[in-house]
Amino acid sequence: MEFGAARGRSRPIRAKVLGKFVYFSKGISVAANRRSSRRSSGTSRKPRTLARGKRSDASIQRVLILLILAIVVGIIIGFALPHVNDDAARLTGRYTATGTAAETLEKLPVQDGGAVEGYDRELFGYRTTDDDGNGCDVRDDVLARDMTNVVFTKRGSCKVKSGDLQDPYTGQLIHFKRGKTTSSAVQIDHVVALENAWRSGASEWDASKRLQFGNDMYNLLAVDGPANQDKGSKSAAYWLPTNGEYRCDYVARQIGVKDKYGLSVTTPEKRAMLSILHGCPGQSIPADQ
Repeated sequence: MEFGAARGRSRPIRAKVLGKFVYFSKGISVAANRRSSRRSSGTSRKPRTLARGKRSDASIQRVLILLILAIVVGIIIGFALPHVNDDAARLTGRYTATGTAAETLEKLPVQDGGAVEGYDRELFGYRTTDDDGNGCDVRDDVLARDMTNVVFTKRGSCKVKSGDLQDPYTGQLIHFKRGKTTSSAVQIDHVVALENAWRSGASEWDASKRLQFGNDMYNLLAVDGPANQDKGSKSAAYWLPTNGEYRCDYVARQIGVKDKYGLSVTTPEKRAMLSILHGCPGQSIPADQ
């Protein structure tokens, strides 16, 4: 009897203990779930923050790239537009210049559409005179004038055997040596080309004036052969030396030659000359020596 009563009394006790254990287990489980939830929510916020930061950095980079592109495009347009559009060039002062070269250019007559009919290089008699009476034609005279370390074919001769030319058109140093296959490395250029002169008024000259023009050392330069061939009879509107440092002197000499002989310029030629002279304020006309 006592044993049965003891068993009967133990059931409520076990139920209470079991209930407390279940409650305690549930509490642990809920607490664990809350901690897990916090950890998971904390880890999920970090990627979102990083993603937002990356998107922000990407936006800033895009804005900077667009700004740089806008600046580059602005510089290109500002530099190129005056060369492409005549009105823009006038507005930006591209055709304004100072110095005796620009002043002389303004005095030259402007004539477009000069005819080439009747032109013949031989009419100018290049290398057919000996104005200084030294026994050599003008090619050797120009070589001796424009080169350094000049060696003549023999003592007392005016014929140039070799020398060094600091080429004004390309800026390169050329070692000249007289010979059938080497002489053409250095050629003599008519700064105002003979055909250009013909179109600009020389077609109206008499034979004597053409002969003078064709052999005038003021209009002749020793230059790089290929550069001379590339120039041909082009005016400043269509050809300029690749050596940018010489362009001002080149254009100024052309103006001086045209002024000396009363030759005209075309509208594109004058604009090209003014555009060059704009970059060298105070440019003077080379002396005629």
